[in-house]
Amino acid sequence: MTSSPPGSPSPPSPPSRVVVIGAGLAGVRLAQRLGESTSAEAVLIGDEPHAPYNRVLLAEVLAGRYGPEVIELPRTPGEFLRTRAVRVDRADRIVHCADGSVVPYGTLVLATGSNPVLPPLRGLFEPGATELPRGVHAFRTMDDCLALSGAVRQGTGPSTRVVVIGGGLLGVSAARALAARGAQVVLTQQGDRLMERQLDPAASELVHRHLTGLGVEVHTECRVRGVRQAQGAVRSVELSDGYVLGTDLTVLACGVRPRTGLARAAGLDVRRGIVVDDELRTSDPRIRAIGDCAEHSGEARCLAAPALEQADALADSLISPRAARSYTGTRALTRLTLHTGRPGSAPLDLAAFGDPEHRPDDDVVQLADATRGTYRKVVVRGDRLVGGVLLGELTAVGALARAWEADDPLPDDGSPLLHLLTYDGGL
Repeated sequence: MTSSPPGSPSPPSPPSRVVVIGAGLAGVRLAQRLGESTSAEAVLIGDEPHAPYNRVLLAEVLAGRYGPEVIELPRTPGEFLRTRAVRVDRADRIVHCADGSVVPYGTLVLATGSNPVLPPLRGLFEPGATELPRGVHAFRTMDDCLALSGAVRQGTGPSTRVVVIGGGLLGVSAARALAARGAQVVLTQQGDRLMERQLDPAASELVHRHLTGLGVEVHTECRVRGVRQAQGAVRSVELSDGYVLGTDLTVLACGVRPRTGLARAAGLDVRRGIVVDDELRTSDPRIRAIGDCAEHSGEARCLAAPALEQADALADSLISPRAARSYTGTRALTRLTLHTGRPGSAPLDLAAFGDPEHRPDDDVVQLADATRGTYRKVVVRGDRLVGGVLLGELTAVGALARAWEADDPLPDDGSPLLHLLTYDGGL
């Protein structure tokens, strides 16, 4: 028996039972790996009302290219409890859930993910309010995605006016998807360019141009000061220079932060994320953490690639402790496809890895084709490939990513690097 009703004593948990809190990419991957083995029993706890899904593909659902069922993750072989974990009793090794059940564990894994960042905008919350006002949406969950889809007007009549706040990966994805749905979109970015964490200025300008071609109005170096409500709904967005944008919908795409409330309340070491070592152990050795909520070596990455690699490393450790490998970090590659939503129009494919900004002593190789709208750049520091950006054609990305991930010295003559940039395979 996995859980007990309220008031009943909880059964002791066998040491092999692994309880995973969080049904995102990391939690589901771990539960799948454990369920395929015969040495561990996995119980997955997830609090969303939907089947577990691939959050990376939410923009495709918002754009109308995929239905929600298309991005569902494979079913896990173990038990799945659809409830919310509210408290961890470390002394008795029990998880207390919102439905009153208690779930004993041998090993507990926190894969609680991340929360959207809500900027401190004037007028966003009325006095005493805790929920976002009508017309304002974050862009993080399937519920967010479905609510936005339902709010965009279809067919005849004036287009829905949408202001997207945040010009990073989330904001660009949301703006592109909403434009594909026929919305009139304004994208505001506080920094001087779009996706400044992933792209160099030249690549960012190509993304800017692509969005403008979709009809998106892009404002960089533009800080949003507040919002104005009318009859319980936000109807305008006020910029720092006093300019006011009328809006039907406002999307908050200002990034994410690790979800750590459960860990903090349990007394675990929490900084930006839940602090873990190379074995993904928290300050309590019977509790591990993976994915967006985990902070390893001072970094909380909040990306899909580290989440999956951590899940695999932990699965190996729990299934075969003697053959376990330490987790030493992930070199993450960012991929994005910007579809126009117009028949016959090619999408803009983008990939970025490492540090695309070069230092004075770095070697830089750039290939640009204005006619075809393609751009490729790699940065070499000493004898190592340290970063790159590709837009328009990604045939070289597989070979470049492998060279970057291997972190091996490059030959002195530089010819293999040029070969990698112009490589026609390796996807």
